[in-house]
Amino acid sequence: MVDFLAENNLCGQAILRIVSCGNAIIAELLRLSEFIPGVFRLKDKADQQKYGDIIFDFSYFKGPEICEGKLEARPELLDLDEEFRENNIEILTRFYLAFQSVHKYIVDLNRYLDDLNEGIYIQQTLETVLLNEDGKQLLCEALYLYGVMLLVIDQKIEGEVRERMLVSYYRYSAARSSADSNMDDICKLLRSTGYSSQPGAKRPPNYPESYFSRVPISETFISMVIGRLRSDDIYNQVISIYMGITVNLAEAWEPYKAAKTALNYTLDLSNIKEQASRYAAVTERVHAQVQQFLKEGCLREELVLDNIPKLMNCLRDCNVAIRWLMLHTADLACDPNNKRLRQIKDQIQTDSKYKPKILFQLLLDTAQFEFILKEMFKQMLSEKQAKWENYKKEGSERMTELADVFSGVKPLTRVEKNENLQAWFREISKQIMSLNYDDSTAAGRKTVQLIQALEEVQEFHQLESNLQVCQFLADTRKFLHQMIRTINIKEEVLITMQIVGDLSYAWQLIDSFTSIMQESIRANPSMVTKLRATFLKLASALDLPLLRINQANSPDLLSVSQYYSGELVSYVRKVLQIIPESMFTSLLKIIKLQTHDIIEVPTRLDKERLRDYAQLGPRYEVAKLTHAISIFTEGILMMKTTLVGIIKVDPKQLLEDGIRKELVKRVALALHRGLIFHPRAKPSQLRPKLKDMAATMDGYHRSFEYIQDYVNIYGLKIWQEEVSRIINYNVEQECNNFLRTKIQDWQSMYQSTHIPIPKFTPVDESVTFIGRLCREILKITDPKVTCYIDQMNTWYDNKTHLEVTNSRLFSEIQDTLGTFGLNGLDRLLCFMIVKELQNFLSMFQRHILRDRTVQETLKALMNAVSPVKGIVANSSKIYSAAVAKTQKIWAAYLDAIMKVGQMQILRQQITNELNYSCRFDSKHLAAALENLNKAVLADIEAHYQNPSLPYPKEENTLLYEITAYLEAAGIRNPLNKIYITTKRLPYFPTVNFLFLISQLPKLQYNKNLGVVCRKPADQIDWLPLVLGLLTLLKQFHSRYTEQFLALIGQFIRSTMEQCTSQKIPEMPADVVGALMFLEDYVRYTKLPRRVVEAHVPSFIVDEFRTVL
Repeated sequence: MVDFLAENNLCGQAILRIVSCGNAIIAELLRLSEFIPGVFRLKDKADQQKYGDIIFDFSYFKGPEICEGKLEARPELLDLDEEFRENNIEILTRFYLAFQSVHKYIVDLNRYLDDLNEGIYIQQTLETVLLNEDGKQLLCEALYLYGVMLLVIDQKIEGEVRERMLVSYYRYSAARSSADSNMDDICKLLRSTGYSSQPGAKRPPNYPESYFSRVPISETFISMVIGRLRSDDIYNQVISIYMGITVNLAEAWEPYKAAKTALNYTLDLSNIKEQASRYAAVTERVHAQVQQFLKEGCLREELVLDNIPKLMNCLRDCNVAIRWLMLHTADLACDPNNKRLRQIKDQIQTDSKYKPKILFQLLLDTAQFEFILKEMFKQMLSEKQAKWENYKKEGSERMTELADVFSGVKPLTRVEKNENLQAWFREISKQIMSLNYDDSTAAGRKTVQLIQALEEVQEFHQLESNLQVCQFLADTRKFLHQMIRTINIKEEVLITMQIVGDLSYAWQLIDSFTSIMQESIRANPSMVTKLRATFLKLASALDLPLLRINQANSPDLLSVSQYYSGELVSYVRKVLQIIPESMFTSLLKIIKLQTHDIIEVPTRLDKERLRDYAQLGPRYEVAKLTHAISIFTEGILMMKTTLVGIIKVDPKQLLEDGIRKELVKRVALALHRGLIFHPRAKPSQLRPKLKDMAATMDGYHRSFEYIQDYVNIYGLKIWQEEVSRIINYNVEQECNNFLRTKIQDWQSMYQSTHIPIPKFTPVDESVTFIGRLCREILKITDPKVTCYIDQMNTWYDNKTHLEVTNSRLFSEIQDTLGTFGLNGLDRLLCFMIVKELQNFLSMFQRHILRDRTVQETLKALMNAVSPVKGIVANSSKIYSAAVAKTQKIWAAYLDAIMKVGQMQILRQQITNELNYSCRFDSKHLAAALENLNKAVLADIEAHYQNPSLPYPKEENTLLYEITAYLEAAGIRNPLNKIYITTKRLPYFPTVNFLFLISQLPKLQYNKNLGVVCRKPADQIDWLPLVLGLLTLLKQFHSRYTEQFLALIGQFIRSTMEQCTSQKIPEMPADVVGALMFLEDYVRYTKLPRRVVEAHVPSFIVDEFRTVL
């Protein structure tokens, strides 16, 4: 009969594929359970208020039209719903596909059973498959995996969350309109069961059987599978059902009368006492045995080969004891609110003399013992044939030499010639050489006979008297014994070890021993080498889910292997993280000593002052701490490169990642705590906090630089990479506030699973420290309360006229957060400017384009001033009338313009600081970037003049990459940036012109300060006003700017004409203000003066100069 698992056996291959798929589905469910978007839990009030109206459970299906109608009635909810869809559809699709695959799995299994019953598989029925060893095993596994899937879903993805995710997917995807979608079936299978994995939660009635029966499965099949299990398996009170998911049968079987009664005999207190006491005795006995075996020089090859059964028994007893104790004393397996279970657990702990440290030590020693044995057997198996042939050759040669001795030719003391013995030994030599390695059974039997023959020849021919002959015979017998030992080295021993040593039940329980592992590493860093064997033992758990996937040659093999290997490597990292943590504890002491106690030695020093700088006490302390750090490093590096599952773990990389993780954790926390500002603090806490933060960062930086040689890492490289990652990640999270499609953690290029950047609860409207810093700067430089003097790069308080801050602020930020911090701040300001401009455009639509009065005013004004090249008669009346009719819109207009202008000033300051520090610290880089920038721009200009010349293609990333460098080096002009895409807006230049002349009466020219407010109550700062208008106009077509400047020119000419006709000798203040605006506009846009002179006669500009 064909082997059930043979490739040409369709029946076997079909069920193998189903089981393989089942293991892959469970891995995917476990993987996804770590990525459930928190918003679907609706745990906190903020989420409930924001998303409560757009996230529905299955009650949605009772009246979808009502729910959708409520959304459509509120445009802001529709907008939020669309944003939510954009941000979550990808992860929702992944979850839906996993849920769908669970449903497909049970449908496929049912179809397979139907095919068996209908005789689709020739000569195979359910009974014949269950009679086959592999068939029976696979059918049991198929049913069992379905149960595991459903339990995993209920434990890891709560019922309410599942419902909300399924409804969201249904609403956002094409599933609702697709006729062939099996959404209804999936929803019926996975609707909430009422089960909660929270400790103390009540079990729903008829759970889990009502859950399991949602998709009917053949009762005949189930009863036959159970029948086979009843005759084949044995049960324990606490069992692991899959990869460490444990179930306590005393609790699980509570609703089932017969099962409960049967189990109660096992749970009788005297029986528990007997079992626990037995395991206490076994543990003590086997631990002593293992420790004896592990003594140096005990596990030699001969001893191992002679005692295989004894060693296997010891190994089996150890693993059984560890399994029983681990499962029955685990907190996970016992509901703390169940009094009976608590009593049973307490009794087990008392009677088994359970001590976590002793159990852990047994696990450690067993893993080490197992590892040594496995390595020995692997080596012996690889050398088996070579050694066997070598022993055979040696034995044969000894016999040939003895034959030569008895020939009388070889002179050996007192050995007479004996032709019979000579012939006999030659025959034995041939017999030894004729032994065949491939036929091990016959070879083994024959070898035993040869050993007996050699013992007999020694007795019968009185050869004991000759020591040399005796030695030759003893050597040959020894070689023949070795051959028997070697031929008995079988792969079955390794397979037995693999089965006996299975630790998959502890996949989750092992975490309860983490603190013990870490304590032992802290006390003795070399402990890591012993832990390596335990991690490898845990890696053997991967065989359970991968066996069938591998047998079925499934493409899921890599993905499932990567998931479980990744989980295990994460656990290894978690345990070993104690080393970097301990290192950093010492490092903090070094930081304190280096920043507060040890004085830096100057380059020149008088010998009289040498004693003052020696500071032997603190320096000795630093040396002692450094030595402690290097000892920890040595500990982790003692662990060799290890293959954990399919992931290679390099201890050096592990150490570096651990150090990075600890650095990130501490620096991120320092930045979070150090940059929290009190909203009502006066004066602002900004400068003092930046100073403290700079000292903290410098302390970390210096000590990290100091320690790098002792732990053999590139300290500066790690520092720059991780600090830049922290800052860039925080900037990204802060900018998410301004994005419709958010960048999730799993999409972020800065976030990492191995070296995660911690997230902190926001303390105000900002999400991160970079947002708080930015908003604090905006608060203290607010144009409503400060006046910015450009020539001095300084902000002054409007009331007290005292300095608030100056450009040194940005040098301090550079000292604290480095180039990355300044760059990140600049990026955030860009997002804020975009937001302000978008708000401005919607305000323009609302207050100007939809207001009939304003529209008519603007139309009348345009008629009155046409043509723009001419002069407006009775100008003051026309302009003031237009300003008066539009007065109500200017407050909001001014606010938006000033905010944009303020942020542009800050961007300019940041650019100056970046450019200055780049030229100072990296002059060659700055020069190279400037030249490259000019060359590329020249090439692009040449291409536009002559399209046959080269130009970077779309797929060429040159322009994108060079921009990142130029921005970091401050080689850019923020005022030239296009922030938003715009459409044509009617009357746009006219509105801006009216806005400007509406503000001019509030301003006056001061020779010392430039343009300032006439009254402090007006709260207008000149430069933010100019730069805000400039930025706004830059977003539109240049003809709008042309029209705007032409209108200002016309205003100046018309006003001057009116003054001349009325014989007013002085230049009016409004004209001075308008000319000042044009002057500043030309200066900041770097346009030639002729742009102004095209609209204003040069004699007016000259007269304006004399006024200045």
